[in-house]
Amino acid sequence: MVAGVLIDWGGVLTTSMSDSIAKWIAADRIDHDHYHAVMSEMVHRAYGDAEEETVVHALERGELDGSAFERDLAARLLTLDGVPPEAEGLLERMFVGFERAEAMYDMLRAVKRHGLRTCLLSNSWSNTYPRDDWDEIFDAVVISGEVGMRKPEPRIFRHALDLLALPGESCVFIDDIEANIAAARALGIHGIHHRDPETTIASLESLLQIPLRPA
Repeated sequence: MVAGVLIDWGGVLTTSMSDSIAKWIAADRIDHDHYHAVMSEMVHRAYGDAEEETVVHALERGELDGSAFERDLAARLLTLDGVPPEAEGLLERMFVGFERAEAMYDMLRAVKRHGLRTCLLSNSWSNTYPRDDWDEIFDAVVISGEVGMRKPEPRIFRHALDLLALPGESCVFIDDIEANIAAARALGIHGIHHRDPETTIASLESLLQIPLRPA
């Protein structure tokens, strides 16, 4: 029986990462194709099979501060004018387009009403989280930069399970990155690969066998 829900933030409890990034690319006049080539390589190295440590690893664990990462990333990117974008405030501008996915928050409230425990499990990019109603929604909060661990490292999942006082097989993890889902499943945690709220909520209802949407 599933008794706990672990869930990511960016792209899961918010609108999609791609939508937010697209707004930033347009606003900062970033070279779209160059950005995606750079970011694809960074993400692959950070979430792929390679064991090499990268600036993304360091940023997400809180070992590298946001301003240093902004300078590193800005130096890799180009605007449509052929020059690097302004480094200061780069991360804030990248993520300013995130909006709350209210259907997912409503789903978590329904999960809580049915007696399940909840944990936010998020890799941070030195970003500020909107925590206004987190006390009523989450029993535990695990932010990578605050705990010095990151997904998909097994130890961050074990830390979250310890905070919920639940074994892996009694929990489900929701995330939009497949590598993180695979890491959770390797620990016996059920995994739901998030693509959109409707599909994720339906999948969770099927797993839990309880209604999570208004009648």
